[in-house]
Amino acid sequence: MSTSLTVMGRPAGAPGLRPRGARPGVALAVIVTCQLMLVLDGTVVNIALPQIQEALRFSATGLSWVLNAYLLPFGGLLLLGGRAGDVLGRRRVFGAGVLLFTLASLLGGLAPAAGWLVAARALQGVGAAFAAPSALAFIASTFPEGPARNRALALYSAVAGAGGALGLLLGGMLTAWASWRWVLFINVPVGAAVVLLAPRVIPESPRRPGQLDLAGSLTSTAGMAALVYGFIRAAAHGWGDRPTLGAFAAAAVLLALFLAVEARVAQPLLPLRLFADRTRAGAYFDMLLFFATMFGVFFFLTQFLQDVLGFSPLRAGVAFLPLSLAMFATVRTVPRLLPRVGPKPIVVAGATLIAGGLAWLTRISPASGYATDLLGPLLLLGVGVGACIMPLNVVILAGVRSEDSGAAAGALQTMQQVGGALGLALLVTVFGAASRAAAGQTQAASILAHGIDGAFTAAALFAVAALALAVVAIRATPARGRTGRADDEPDDVRALPLDPAA
Repeated sequence: MSTSLTVMGRPAGAPGLRPRGARPGVALAVIVTCQLMLVLDGTVVNIALPQIQEALRFSATGLSWVLNAYLLPFGGLLLLGGRAGDVLGRRRVFGAGVLLFTLASLLGGLAPAAGWLVAARALQGVGAAFAAPSALAFIASTFPEGPARNRALALYSAVAGAGGALGLLLGGMLTAWASWRWVLFINVPVGAAVVLLAPRVIPESPRRPGQLDLAGSLTSTAGMAALVYGFIRAAAHGWGDRPTLGAFAAAAVLLALFLAVEARVAQPLLPLRLFADRTRAGAYFDMLLFFATMFGVFFFLTQFLQDVLGFSPLRAGVAFLPLSLAMFATVRTVPRLLPRVGPKPIVVAGATLIAGGLAWLTRISPASGYATDLLGPLLLLGVGVGACIMPLNVVILAGVRSEDSGAAAGALQTMQQVGGALGLALLVTVFGAASRAAAGQTQAASILAHGIDGAFTAAALFAVAALALAVVAIRATPARGRTGRADDEPDDVRALPLDPAA
C-alpha cells in the first residue's frame, strides 16, 4: 500500500567524515545561523503582509497563503527530511535543503504576482523541511557530551527561542527602510554563506541503510494542504461551496490513507505507537494547539497594528518586543523550575496565561491604545508560551525508545508547523465570517477590527482546549518503563531537547 525508496549507505557504525581543520565554534555559528534563518522566515513576512497584499493584490483571506504555503510543506515534509538525513547523510541533505531555501527566497523576492510568491514560499518550506532536522543533530555530532555540548545547546535554544519574535522586528525594519521584498532577499547572502561553510566546518554523519516512506510523506502533506485549503476557501465562499466540500472530502481520504500507510509500512515516518502513551499524545496535541494560537496572533495582530491603529511597519515590529523579551526571559528561567515542580504545573500555568492574554485581546477596537490594551496581553502571551514549550518537549521525548527517538523529535517539529498552518486556516475562516457579519459598518477599520476580534475569540478557545488537555492528559511525572531505552543503548542525536520556541 505504500511506496518506499530503499537506499543503501555506509553502515551505522562507520565513522563520519570530519572536515580537516574544523573548528567547533565556527560550526556552531553556521548551525545557529541556519536555524535562526529558518525560524525567522515563519514570522518575518508578517509585518510585510499589508504591503504584500497591496502590491500583489491578495484578498483578505487569500493573504494567509503567504504564511501557509511555507508552513505546510515545512511541517508535512519534516519527517521525510529527517529520515533522508539518516539514509543519505545529514550534511548532504542539510546543504541541499539550505540551497533550495536560498534559491526560493530569491525567487520570492522577485515575485511579480501572487501565485509566483505562493509557489516560492512553498519551495522555501520544502527546503526548510530538509535542512531543519539536521541542524540540532549536528550539535551532538560536533560537540562531545558534557559542558561543551550544554553550552552549544544553550546558545542554539536562545537563538531559536527568540527567533520567531525577532522576525517581526526584522520584518518591520526591512519593510520600512527598503521594501517588503527584502524580507525574502535577506535570506540569499545568509543562505549562500551557510551552503559554502557547512562542508568545511561540519562533519558528515554515517549513513544508515533504510527506506524513505514516500507514500506517507505525500499523503500527509497533500491531506493537510487540502484541509487548510478547505478552511480558507470556506472563509471566502461559505461552507456550502462545492470546491470547499470537495477539499474536505479529499483531506479525509488522504489523511485516512496516511494512517493506513503508517500502520503497515516497515519503517514509518510517524510510528503510531508514539501516541499510545496518554501523556505524550496530550503533549503533542498541546503543542499543535499552542502553535495554532500563536501564528494566528502574529498574523492578525500585525494587521490590526498597521491597518487599524496606523502603525508603520517598523513601529509594528517594535510593538512585539515585549512579547519577545518576556518569552526569552521565561525560557531561560524554566529549566531551573523543571526539576523542582515537574512539567505539568508549568504547562498548566503557561496555558492559563495564554488564555488570559487572548481573552484580553478580544476587547480590542479601533479606539484601543497600545499601552492600555495590547502591552498587557503581549506580556502574558510571551510568558505563557515561554513556560509551555520546553516542558512539552521534555514530556514528549521522555522514555522514547532509541529507534523511535528521531521520529518523536520530528513529529514534535511537525506538530509545530502543521499546527501553525491549520490554526491559521481555522482563524481565517472565523475572521471571514465575523467580517461579513460586520459588513454593514461604514468604516473599513471597524470591519477589520470586528473580524480580528472574532479570530482572537477562537484563538482563546484553542488556548482553553490546550489548558484542559494539559490538566487531563499530562501526568505529573512522565511515564517511563517499557518505552524507555536500555542503559547500554546509545543516545540518538535527535532525541536531544529541542529549541524551546522553535
